[in-house]
Amino acid sequence: MDASRNALQELAAARMPYGRYAGWLLVDLPEPYVVWMAGQGFPAGKLGRQLQEIYEIKRNGLEYLFEPLRSPVR
Repeated sequence: MDASRNALQELAAARMPYGRYAGWLLVDLPEPYVVWMAGQGFPAGKLGRQLQEIYEIKRNGLEYLFEPLRSPVR
């Protein structure tokens, strides 16, 4: 279970490194953008895998899984 939680925490903290949404948390990327990326083909490597996971999470309405992992806004 710890490995799953750590993977989810890492995904929750991952940021988009380039483009229009550079600096955004991957989980906060607009769904239409993630769907567009899925149609274009995700990049290779870790970022591509993370974006594919975000796509599946958004596609299945599971964004709520990240709420407990978010930092409180002050």
